[in-house]
Amino acid sequence: MKIVIQRVKKASIKVDNKTVGQIEQGLLLLVGIEDKDRDRVENISEKILKLRIFGDGNDKMNLSIQDVRGEILAVSQFTLLADCSGGNRPSFVKAAPPETAKPLFEKFVNELKKSGLKVETGLFGAKMEVELVNDGPVTIILE
Repeated sequence: MKIVIQRVKKASIKVDNKTVGQIEQGLLLLVGIEDKDRDRVENISEKILKLRIFGDGNDKMNLSIQDVRGEILAVSQFTLLADCSGGNRPSFVKAAPPETAKPLFEKFVNELKKSGLKVETGLFGAKMEVELVNDGPVTIILE
């Protein structure tokens, strides 16, 4: 699993010019799922919920998404798993096939929702437009 975590002031997802998910302050998660991720979903979602990347009263990154009661927008993105070592056209053989990735992504989202935070998603497998206002900017890659 590879996740690009972006701290945002706001973010939204559109499919066919229709907004399907949007958040205010929180995290935009771009999620690439591999076939081997079946047993890692709970651990990774817990790590994200506890990751201290929000500023405290002294503007130090000391608070988690749960501490600030932020919102989460999760987007499935298999292209994060691109392998460009063999030439100019990326290979996506590391990415789980849709029939495996979709239930794992849904499980990941459900684990995040257990926190009680607002969690929204894009539309799995659709061509999406992502809009965001990065806060910081703070961008972290979790593998």
